[in-house]
Amino acid sequence: MERVLAVVDTTDVAKELVREAGSLAEGMDAKLVLVHVTTEEAYTARRGAMESLPNSAASYTHDDARRGATEFARDIGDEVFAGTEVEYDAVGALGDEATEVLGVAEEYDCDYVFLTGRQRSPAGKALFGDTTQRVVLDFDGYVTVKTE
Repeated sequence: MERVLAVVDTTDVAKELVREAGSLAEGMDAKLVLVHVTTEEAYTARRGAMESLPNSAASYTHDDARRGATEFARDIGDEVFAGTEVEYDAVGALGDEATEVLGVAEEYDCDYVFLTGRQRSPAGKALFGDTTQRVVLDFDGYVTVKTE
């Protein structure tokens, strides 16, 4: 195992997952990559909010969204790994979460992906949800899903 990818968000479950991914990467002497994806919906909402401010010349571009997502991944990594020697790369992406996670995993040649999923009813368990299901089915490597 050479590279581990952990998908970052604000939940405590995701932070636990990042911690577990870091432990695995450190134990296997693998590189850790943290990724946060800003969806198009979130981007559009934030851009609209910024443009609606009276007398504001503020803009919010795709590059701003990617930079913000990278900073968010870095901030979570700094929080989770404070006081440890775990090293990681932070990556931000913009678009469909499953597509972006799979793209980053391919770009960084990751062997393992960690991501969160939602607790579901028995019928819902058959389909984890679009993002989780697509990553589990389309990623050519190990996937760990931690439910909220």
